[in-house]
Amino acid sequence: MKHKILLSALLLGLGSMMLTACDQGQKPATTSQAELKKFAHATILEGVVSNDKGAVNAGIVEVMDESGHMLAQTKVDNSHYRIEVPANTLLPILLTYSSGPGAEKLMAVAIYDTVTNYFINPSTTAIAKAAKAMGGYTRANMIRAAEETVHTPDANKTTTGWRGDPTTQYGGWH
Repeated sequence: MKHKILLSALLLGLGSMMLTACDQGQKPATTSQAELKKFAHATILEGVVSNDKGAVNAGIVEVMDESGHMLAQTKVDNSHYRIEVPANTLLPILLTYSSGPGAEKLMAVAIYDTVTNYFINPSTTAIAKAAKAMGGYTRANMIRAAEETVHTPDANKTTTGWRGDPTTQYGGWH
């Protein structure tokens, strides 16, 4: 009887070691992959376009995906634009402004599916270019690019970060 109990314990222990050894070669499933954001429904984006001289009166705003495929376009009317982005559009998307062929393009980047108002101006263009150079249009890159690109007066800074509305503080990119 003693031998049966000892043998059972030995087999149970050996079986446990074998299962543990088999498990060590397996990699755990990664669940930390970033969830893709998208505009689930057709969404209206709107805003104001300005350049170094002030508000622009005419031109075209285009919505493009990161590959450069145009998704929609509209005319600027008295510095304002309003454009519908198709349903199921994956983010990020680029909002680009041009006054005509060969003219310099201004841009802003939409990375949030809940924000619908975007300025397009030289500051948002500088932020977008800096974020792209940092590796892409992620939230972290956009914030870092905004902090390093846009001048913020000391009166608008606190020891814990930004004071006021971060939408305007970051050049209107979100």
